[in-house]
Amino acid sequence: MFRNREIRQFAGLFFLITIMTGAAGMLLICPEAGILIFILAVCYGAAFFWFIRERYKRIARMSEQIDQILHDKDGMYIAEEEEGELSILQSEIGKMTLKIRQQNRALQKEKERLADSLADIAHQLRTPLTSVNLILSLLEKQPEEGRRRALFLEMEDLLVRVDSLITSLLKLSRLDAGIIVFQKEPVEVRALVDTALRPLRISMDLHDVTVRMDLPDGVSLSGDPDWLAQAVQNILKNCMESAGDHGWIEIVCEDTLLFTEIRIHDSGSGFDESELHSLFERFYRGKDTKTSGYGIGLALCKSILTRHGGTVRARNHPEGGAVFLIRFPKDLP
Repeated sequence: MFRNREIRQFAGLFFLITIMTGAAGMLLICPEAGILIFILAVCYGAAFFWFIRERYKRIARMSEQIDQILHDKDGMYIAEEEEGELSILQSEIGKMTLKIRQQNRALQKEKERLADSLADIAHQLRTPLTSVNLILSLLEKQPEEGRRRALFLEMEDLLVRVDSLITSLLKLSRLDAGIIVFQKEPVEVRALVDTALRPLRISMDLHDVTVRMDLPDGVSLSGDPDWLAQAVQNILKNCMESAGDHGWIEIVCEDTLLFTEIRIHDSGSGFDESELHSLFERFYRGKDTKTSGYGIGLALCKSILTRHGGTVRARNHPEGGAVFLIRFPKDLP
């Protein structure tokens, strides 16, 4: 307690005043009065310092409890105080403690999620790189030019897929970090879909995938055209792979007073009902192990649309195939 400078100064001043008052009583009144004043002052000082010491003990105990809580002792709590100021302090510290524990739990979950993500990334990269390594070893032993060319093409395809995976992961990490600033401008739905389809046209033609569209003119969304096109393109790519050779994809836009919705329906086999809640999770590839993706495209799609204020969900169509529904609510006047 006496390590506090203010307490030391007050004690010295109190002692000085007590001596001066006692001496003045002895000289001006009588010796007995001076002694009585001195005794009363000592009793008052002793009571006051006992009170201060008890307060310091409670504050020290509270400080020790806070220190234990900050060192992740979840079983600890701040003892309740009945006294006014300390009770208020205890209440505020209790709120702070609860918030710190919530933040610690959130950080722990984030660390676990990050560890799982890093493990998934390592696995996703290891698989194609192992295949590339195998192809290189086959090339050393393969004298036939035609076979060597086929192996080179296969290796090129694997490297393109790895590059696509890394690009998607970088975009997803930048979105998670909040460092992406989206442009805010009107985007026509028809132009958005055309932009999303453009990189897929050649592959669709090779696999004879037909695209049917019912997109009314003049319907616009508000957002970043490049990022929105990326989100729609990821869904279209998923639908194209699901539709397969000679399949079709239907794109319909519905514009109401409350929302604008883009529905993308494919002629594939749809999803297993147990998969629907996991489709937009990172690295989820479904039960079909033949899919060429890495489970990043739909997760990136959801992240983009969510940050634009939209939603995306998937379901099975009653007549077969999968349906993706992208919805943007409108601001009510």
